[in-house]
Amino acid sequence: MQKTVHQANSRGYFDHGWLKTHHSFSFGSWYDSERVNFGKLRVLNDDIVEVGRGFGRHQHDNMEIVSTPLKGTLAHKDSGGHEEVIKPNDVQVMSAGTGIWHSEYNHSAQDEVNFLQIWILPNGEGHEPRYDPATYDPAQRKNKIQTIVAPKEANALLWLNQDAYFSLADLDEGNSVDYSLHSKENGLYLFVIEGEIETAGEQLGKRDAIGIWETDTIRLPASRPSKILLIEVLMA
Repeated sequence: MQKTVHQANSRGYFDHGWLKTHHSFSFGSWYDSERVNFGKLRVLNDDIVEVGRGFGRHQHDNMEIVSTPLKGTLAHKDSGGHEEVIKPNDVQVMSAGTGIWHSEYNHSAQDEVNFLQIWILPNGEGHEPRYDPATYDPAQRKNKIQTIVAPKEANALLWLNQDAYFSLADLDEGNSVDYSLHSKENGLYLFVIEGEIETAGEQLGKRDAIGIWETDTIRLPASRPSKILLIEVLMA
């Protein structure tokens, strides 16, 4: 087993006034040669956007982008004609493909929105742009793993143009789950949203993360009530 640990306080941080953002991997003007990516996982941004503000219309191409609010509501609009408001327990996938313009704004008139924005490198260029949202029942991840995004071939509700799986688990104190990787070529990036997890000999708290590869199964016991995000990606 190989591993790399990313403590919460080691992330890049910027306070732009309207946006407070932490970067798990090199992004924008924050660069760390040791933190460019984890396999095909390229970006994991933890964004807090104030009321009435957001990311104006801008373009992406050849990237698979997954977003999910942790608190508040997020308004999405894109050049494909999609308009959606997502909230906690909602997930959206945007395959930028040959090119797509979009905006993401705080939809609330009262509260900040905190959401995770995650980029996965695609399995090739020139895919057709695509947007899909879905809502997931949190009861289906209580002390177990709930897969929320999978590769296209898996016929999942939300899918990516890449061998990547996104899962969530909400664990009670003292409970654990085992995560089995789908391929020996893949690794697992575990991001602790809330709580405390002990795995691979490491104690991980809120917003800490660990990347693990060259293993088949990973046990994830919770020392406290915990919410975790698991991202399995191709390492090559």
